[in-house]
Amino acid sequence: MYQARFRVDNEVAVVTGGGRGIGLACAEALGESGAHVVIIEPDEQIGSAGRDALTAKGYSAELMLGDVTSSTRMSEIADTLATRGTPASILVNNAGVGSSGISSEDISDELWLWMMNVNINGVFWCSRAFGRHMIAAGRGSIVNLGSMSGTICNRPQPQTPYNVSKAAVHHMTRSIAAEWAPHGVRVNAVAPTYIETPMVLAIPENAPRIEAWLRDTPMGRMGQAHEVASAVLFLASDAASLMTGAVVPVDGGFTCW
Repeated sequence: MYQARFRVDNEVAVVTGGGRGIGLACAEALGESGAHVVIIEPDEQIGSAGRDALTAKGYSAELMLGDVTSSTRMSEIADTLATRGTPASILVNNAGVGSSGISSEDISDELWLWMMNVNINGVFWCSRAFGRHMIAAGRGSIVNLGSMSGTICNRPQPQTPYNVSKAAVHHMTRSIAAEWAPHGVRVNAVAPTYIETPMVLAIPENAPRIEAWLRDTPMGRMGQAHEVASAVLFLASDAASLMTGAVVPVDGGFTCW
């Protein structure tokens, strides 16, 4: 009984930004657990590589090109899936952008608006587009990628726009969860710590920061993408059937201090 509740067999799971990194790990977790995975990416090369990585492992997957900042395109994808009889029952709002190391007094209008557009608007456009079909079906699960940065102020690097955007994602999660619970749609979020990805490690400025991050983490290490994906799979599955509006820390104890 209990193991079966962690399965997502025959569900249609949409993962935004699912072509690489944490998004790809989430897509793999859902595919391995029986879902048909729909990767949404704006870049065909990245998206195709992610889809091919899934199908090479025998998982059911496809790619749909789109940018989460286009509410029209997200609605088109949601409607297309519904029209063909496979509406999304799981949505992982993973797509997001980050920037750090710039003090608030030096942040440009363009940087601020770009980050808010992707990290806040993108999550809402997708939630609205796919959520409409979940409400119509009377069931569904949305998992948002928040961040511990939506709860704390990171150090040593300044990153106000990112922190603000992720705090908004957390409260959006709670707000929509309260609205849609009567319709059978659950909305939760995970709040990861720093995740050890090639992209993070390749940034030269991060080398001295990583030492500080590890000192501030009770478990003394960065996270791995699969550790975030495991939490996402749990929240997406019926194993979390009584959970909605939760923001689950996956941070090695960072926010315990």
